[in-house]
Amino acid sequence: MKYRQLTKEQFESLHEEFARFLASQSIDVKEWNQIKEEKPHVAEEEMNVFSDVVWDDVLNKVKYVEHFSKTSANLFKCEDEEIHRIAIKINWDINLLEQKGFEWLMQNPMDNSVEIFRGTKPYNNNERNTEIFDLIEKGSAISKGEIFEYFNQLIS
Repeated sequence: MKYRQLTKEQFESLHEEFARFLASQSIDVKEWNQIKEEKPHVAEEEMNVFSDVVWDDVLNKVKYVEHFSKTSANLFKCEDEEIHRIAIKINWDINLLEQKGFEWLMQNPMDNSVEIFRGTKPYNNNERNTEIFDLIEKGSAISKGEIFEYFNQLIS
C-alpha cells in the first residue's frame, strides 16, 4: 500500500465510487459480499487498492497545506517538482489555534515577536504525493493557500 486505507467513514461517503471501482473489475454486490465472507484478504486488498486510487486523486490536486500549533505555523506550497515552506514562529504568549491569536498574527505579521523563515526543496525521490500525504498524516490540512500567499507577498 502506498498510503493508508480509508477510514470506515471515508468508505461510507465514497460508497458509490467504490461500487463503480468494483464494477470496473466485474465485481457486483453479490460477488463482493461473497468475497468479504470467504476471502477477507482479497476484500482487504481491493479496499487498499481503492484507497490508494482515492488518495492519489486527492493528492494530485493539492496545491497548499498548512499546519498550525500554538506558537507556530508551517505553510506549504506544493508544486510539481518542489515544495516551498514558510515557517512562522511567535516568540511570546499567544495561541494561533484560537481565533484571537490567529487574527493578531494576520494583523501584526511584521511584529518583533514574529520570526518568518522560508525555504524550498525538491521532493525526496520525486515522491510528491507521498510527502504531502505524510504532512497530512502529521496534522497538516489542505488549504486554498491564502495564508501562504499573504506571507509570501510580505517577505518577497
